[in-house]
Amino acid sequence: MQVAIVEDDPIIAKAVSSAVTDAGHACRWIPDGGAALHDESLIGNDLIILDLMLPGADGLSVLKSARARGVRTPVIVLTARGQVDEKLRAFQAGADDYMVKPFAMDELMARIDAVHRRASDKPAMTLDVAGLHLSLANRRATLDDRPIDLTPTEFNILELLMRFNGQIVTRKMLCEHVWGFDWDGPTNVIEVHINRLRGKIDKGRETSMIRTVRGRGYALATD
Repeated sequence: MQVAIVEDDPIIAKAVSSAVTDAGHACRWIPDGGAALHDESLIGNDLIILDLMLPGADGLSVLKSARARGVRTPVIVLTARGQVDEKLRAFQAGADDYMVKPFAMDELMARIDAVHRRASDKPAMTLDVAGLHLSLANRRATLDDRPIDLTPTEFNILELLMRFNGQIVTRKMLCEHVWGFDWDGPTNVIEVHINRLRGKIDKGRETSMIRTVRGRGYALATD
């Protein structure tokens, strides 16, 4: 893991850097808020530890600027400011965690691991399989860069098939994914949506990308 420490106090920066390095991670120190504000290298880090009271530009401005530029790197604010309104402003600006100085190094390292783990466990916002592309953020689908007009139900079905690419997805799994865990209606409605989905993604193909596994369900067959 690559960690950036944006902190003007060299004693604190050295102590945190040593703990991070001892834990087996790479570390970079940025002592000035103005430098951090314009430092594109922030994008290349896995986690940022950010003080709020910095020379050049305050940490809140650094955080807001990074988020506005699309930087989604997890940020732990480490500051002497402990007021509730300060914490709220930091979280509203995009902070992932907040610690007040003085602090216990063991707790900071535990928070670093927890924040990094949460960020790593987030599901991907796009799916790509054999020319099929799904953007989960804006609910758009393309096949070989050609837009596909899918209904919400068709989109959800294709999403599950792509997540389990090459594996059997049962009708029960599809029903639960599309309509919820309390679904108790007929499963043949799935076949109707599958056929419509095939009509949209199988144009020009000799065989369907969605294979029926008799008595079990469906599988995305892209080979």
